[in-house]
Amino acid sequence: MEKNDCGWVYHDKYSKKYHDERWCKVVHDDHELFAVMVMEMMSIGLSWALILKREEGMRRTLDNLSPEMIALYDEKREIELLSNPYIIKNKGKIHAMINNAKAFLKIQEEFTSFDRYIWSFTNNKVIDHQVKNMKEVPTISQLSKEVSKDLKRRGFTYLGPTIVYSFMQSIGIYNDHLITCSYR
Repeated sequence: MEKNDCGWVYHDKYSKKYHDERWCKVVHDDHELFAVMVMEMMSIGLSWALILKREEGMRRTLDNLSPEMIALYDEKREIELLSNPYIIKNKGKIHAMINNAKAFLKIQEEFTSFDRYIWSFTNNKVIDHQVKNMKEVPTISQLSKEVSKDLKRRGFTYLGPTIVYSFMQSIGIYNDHLITCSYR
């Protein structure tokens, strides 16, 4: 039996696997929540296909995207990363990643986990948009504006409402798979 997808899948091995196995799937692991946040932030101005292609190298190079390790990066490490071929070499994004790791750890301290914090915005409920056509999927929402504003208040950078919406899709807060998609 042939399976349906959402139509946006680039059908390269990275995008197809991401769509089928991870997109809009619920994530509660703090380590993975930070990793997804970094990848979403790194995607600003770039294609998601490129980010997925670089994901393995980013995880390997950036201490498996551990917020505890990245929060310890200093200016020397930032400079080293700018010449690393396995990551997105953007000074602002690298600096934001380090800054956001520190802010992420503060949220963990306050809420006992980032998971508890981020899912509190929906009372631990998935918002299923029951999408019939990908044109119905927004790129921003009132909720993503609210979360972005709160993240900024807590010291995060490079996480505007559009990136936050995409992050919320990636961790399953939003289920924006087509209702006909076999991977819902």
